[in-house]
Amino acid sequence: MPLTSRLPYEMLLGWRYTRAGRATRRNGFISFISAASMLGIALGVAALIIVLSVMNGFQKDVAGRMLSVISHVEVFSPDGQALPDPARTLSEVRQHPEVVGAAPFVGAQGLLARGETMQGAIVRGIDPALEPGVTDVAAQLKDTVLPRLVPGQFGILLGSDLARKLGVGEGDRVTLIAPSGQVTPAGVVPRLKQMTVVGTFSSGHYEYDSALTMLHIDDAARIFRLEGPTGIRLKLRDLHRARQVTDELAGTLSGHLLLLDWTRQNRTWFAAVQLEKRMMFIILTLIVAVAAFNLVSTLVMTVQDKRADIAILRTLGASPGSIMRIFVVQGALVGVIGTLGGLALGLLIAFNIDVIVPALEQLFRASFLPKDIYLISKMPSDPQASDIVPIGVISLLLSFVATIYPSWRASRVNPAEALRYE
Repeated sequence: MPLTSRLPYEMLLGWRYTRAGRATRRNGFISFISAASMLGIALGVAALIIVLSVMNGFQKDVAGRMLSVISHVEVFSPDGQALPDPARTLSEVRQHPEVVGAAPFVGAQGLLARGETMQGAIVRGIDPALEPGVTDVAAQLKDTVLPRLVPGQFGILLGSDLARKLGVGEGDRVTLIAPSGQVTPAGVVPRLKQMTVVGTFSSGHYEYDSALTMLHIDDAARIFRLEGPTGIRLKLRDLHRARQVTDELAGTLSGHLLLLDWTRQNRTWFAAVQLEKRMMFIILTLIVAVAAFNLVSTLVMTVQDKRADIAILRTLGASPGSIMRIFVVQGALVGVIGTLGGLALGLLIAFNIDVIVPALEQLFRASFLPKDIYLISKMPSDPQASDIVPIGVISLLLSFVATIYPSWRASRVNPAEALRYE
């Protein structure tokens, strides 16, 4: 009775060929190559998931820490001076439905000196009553150190790393040096002001903890000789709509004002991370492709070894298409098992990387993420379906494509020639 081309029958033979390898030494070697291909696909998929998850986590963590210090949108004067009418601008921005918080600020740069030690600083004059509504770090300090910023007393808050560099703590005094000096008969003399450290803060972001200082907005205006705030910081209901809200506000605010959202403030960093992520995806996908195309050699060797079996199946009535599907099933099973194994391994490591990395650091007595270089000190991970699904699909597609040529060669085997020497 002739064989039919039922799929279950083809799948049965394909599975049998996939796990074959005990009968002869040659079959054992073929099975080893098949297992190596499967392992290569699994490791490539796992590496791709782990790397992209870490990069997602890094971007999310750093962005979150940035946004604990910076605002979603900033409105400021194009000349860097005080806003012409800050009260009206505050009223106008608060009318937008997406704005949930607004606070004026004075932004400037200066030097902080303590003895012979000097450090550059980002000086931010804030309103202690309104600032907690626009930044998370201020919200955490509103009941502790923010009330200590009293106008006229010239108190200052320092980032934790900046305070450590200067060697100061609460109650110590530092000298704030303004960049623009005052003209005297002896020439231009920089403006100096003794400030009292009333506390420190830590945002978890080294760039800001090592440079940012906060003082009362009135004290900042006096030191830098400004008539009022230089800008207004906004917090939005949905931070991902920052660009859209910025464009909408630009058309409604009175006067010539500039607006900058958080994505544009750090666009170089975000663009670099996205480019690096795309390049890593391409590079690691090539690793998966190399492992997948190892299936070609595995299936070619299997076809050569099973020529007699193919000839017998053909004489029993199996069509060339049926023979081809048998070896497609064999290669596809290797790809599916390797891909599923890689997905399981990659997700297992990605979801537990916060435990694995500290254990490795303790084992090797090394720090993989010095915070003064990588901005964060812990390895983050954020597996996302938008990355994992394409990885699995690409791996399966590559595995299926790799089976086409060997399977086609199997379907072209001539039964008479294959059985001539059997």
